[in-house]
Amino acid sequence: MPLTEAKGFGEADYMRLLCAVHAQLRAPIILVWDNLNHHVSAVMRAFVDAHDWLTVVQLPGYAPELNPAEGVWSHIKRGIGNLAPCTIDQLAATVRSRLKSLQYRPALLDAFLAETGLAVLPQPP
Repeated sequence: MPLTEAKGFGEADYMRLLCAVHAQLRAPIILVWDNLNHHVSAVMRAFVDAHDWLTVVQLPGYAPELNPAEGVWSHIKRGIGNLAPCTIDQLAATVRSRLKSLQYRPALLDAFLAETGLAVLPQPP
């Protein structure tokens, strides 16, 4: 039976990564995490609690109001609501065209971000 490689990070991988990053940075870490099983497990909670240099901010389970991409997809879906494509290729081409049109409407993209209440701050020089 052939050995298979792990397809993603497990709890131990996350813990090793966080320890390595902390050792490299020599500074506290603030981590914003979603609700992936490995992120909210009892093992991970114990790890976080045992390391005072690690602060975890847990995102809500489902919060489309915090995701500007939700506004983009809502806008795209409104534009194709009555479309009856004959093929997947036709549907894909229509969606690509609608997404490309957003490139030329930066105010609309800004509005999707503003709707979340989040802000993108300019990077210092």
